[in-house]
Amino acid sequence: MLLPAEKELRAVLARFAEARFRHDLQPTGRSSRELEDTVYTLCVMTGTRTVDEALVAADAVLERLRAARETVTGTPQVLAA
Repeated sequence: MLLPAEKELRAVLARFAEARFRHDLQPTGRSSRELEDTVYTLCVMTGTRTVDEALVAADAVLERLRAARETVTGTPQVLAA
């Protein structure tokens, strides 16, 4: 599986969090579609079928990218969210 770019994966995770929050706060047809779209995108990016699997996979991908960065630089780096 190809790893998604960190920047794009983080952007989709942020969009998912916003869509989930908005839909949970005030569910509408629009918020439902937005949530479904971001879940679909997240699942495609991570090669999974459910949002729970996608979130676990996204965490694993981000951890793998962090570890690879540490291997290259030799020192842990802290990234701003």
